[in-house]
Amino acid sequence: MYELGLLVASCALLGCIVGFLAGLLGIGGGLIIVPVLSSLLLSFDVAAADHVLVIAIATSLASILFTSTSSALAHHKNDNVPWEIAPWVMSGVAVGALISGFAASFIPEKMLRTVFAVSVVFIAMRMVLSARNKVNAEHPLPAGPVLGSISAVMGSLSGLIGIGGGALLVPMLHYFSVDIKKAIGCAAACGIVIAFFGSIGYISAGWYVTDLTHGFMGFVYLPALFGIVITSWFIAPIGAKATHYLPVNTIKKVFAMLLVFIAIKMVFS
Repeated sequence: MYELGLLVASCALLGCIVGFLAGLLGIGGGLIIVPVLSSLLLSFDVAAADHVLVIAIATSLASILFTSTSSALAHHKNDNVPWEIAPWVMSGVAVGALISGFAASFIPEKMLRTVFAVSVVFIAMRMVLSARNKVNAEHPLPAGPVLGSISAVMGSLSGLIGIGGGALLVPMLHYFSVDIKKAIGCAAACGIVIAFFGSIGYISAGWYVTDLTHGFMGFVYLPALFGIVITSWFIAPIGAKATHYLPVNTIKKVFAMLLVFIAIKMVFS
């Protein structure tokens, strides 16, 4: 019982860090949750090495369901969710996330680590480039079915690595000349869909692999989920307010280098 309490406390501390960075930089918590939670689960002997990354990704997605809901409601109130295109994007990411949730349990652990690491490096590079605030040339928004298909790929990758999708969807929508605030609002709404359908996939795929009596619901580890959510939900608004006082672009670059370090460590660990 003592070790379980210590694990929950560690996840609560992780939730503080994730919530603050999410509010400050607008990044998905999964980029930090997945590698750190993987290490915690191994340290506390909660899961075997061949399942630990899938469990961390599934738990990350489940936590994003709560934080994305709060963010999406705020964007909706500010009229920043473009509902004329959001249904196509949300439908696409729903299909992609659901498929990835089922498929992840069949992917070898080493390959899953490599996919996560490569994706993290790509996102880190995008963060550095976005800090330069370059203006993109205008590109017409594709037809609904095409937009939905592209979104399905984004949703699948997001679900596979345990993130809410903002790091992928925002630059994609902005590339197609969607206003950056509208793109962020749409990505926030899609984060709910990715987390919900991705979690369903991971819960279903792991239902007969893990045991609910040991704190699991499929591949989602409930004690860790509880610890992350109880703090990240309240800390995120503090991070958002801090954007007015801290050098966000500089922090983005430092955080991007941290992400690259984490990615390299995961590949060679």
